[in-house]
Amino acid sequence: MDNHCHAIGMEILTLDLMAQLIVKRKCRDLLSTQKLDIKVLADGTKMDIIRYLKNNGFILDIQAENTYQLVIFVKKGL
Repeated sequence: MDNHCHAIGMEILTLDLMAQLIVKRKCRDLLSTQKLDIKVLADGTKMDIIRYLKNNGFILDIQAENTYQLVIFVKKGL
């Protein structure tokens, strides 16, 4: 990485894109009678996954959300 970014005050964000891709694929294939249990540990990925699911009409049942983990059940919306 270029240290120049830090020198000019630019923040570098890291995303776990693999986790997001897996969630998108699994949710896309959900049947209306199925529920998907998602457990996420990476802090930056949690909000991205929640945002994606809400923006795409999925029903979320958040079981645990804290600094260490996110556990949600996901169902396809109507």
